[in-house]
Amino acid sequence: MPKPNVREQIVAAGLATLHGKGFNATSVQDITEAAGVPKGSFYNHFDSKDALGAEVVQRYRAAGAARRAVLKDSKLSPLVRLRRYFEALNQIGTESGFTRGCLLGNFGSELANQSPLIRSQVHEAFETWTADLAAVLAEAQRAGEVAKDLPAKSIAAFLVNAWQGSVMRAKVEHDRAPLDLFLKVTLAKVLV
Repeated sequence: MPKPNVREQIVAAGLATLHGKGFNATSVQDITEAAGVPKGSFYNHFDSKDALGAEVVQRYRAAGAARRAVLKDSKLSPLVRLRRYFEALNQIGTESGFTRGCLLGNFGSELANQSPLIRSQVHEAFETWTADLAAVLAEAQRAGEVAKDLPAKSIAAFLVNAWQGSVMRAKVEHDRAPLDLFLKVTLAKVLV
């Protein structure tokens, strides 16, 4: 029987625990208990909790990139892709009961002034996300589906910022209404 990969167990448990409780409210002991490994194993694989946090952001980014695959589906119009993408994101909040929020937004607000390493990873994640949205928005502009009065990158950055704010409100209210309002306003007023 193969030996479990302790590093992988720690990263998976770290992602779940840090996303659920927050970075500062989670101890290394919490993570190793969730991973089912001795606390000493943590330091065999990570120099610090910040180092694990940076890897957790990378793992979360990979999942985000997979979710953005719909944005590249050329069988669908750009606006349909954007709608499906944000509808799928909003559904994730439903599955967690709107209690966790987005790890990028959580870490960004909690750690931007505390951990340069994690802040850098979150910044890169936001930049990649914005670029992926900008690509489909530029396509929508070329197709005449979205106005050309603003650069696609500006619209994409606004969408990321607005969605993050909606996620924060949904987390505070434990309700999907802010996410639904984001989608309604975005599709009816922003992406026209």
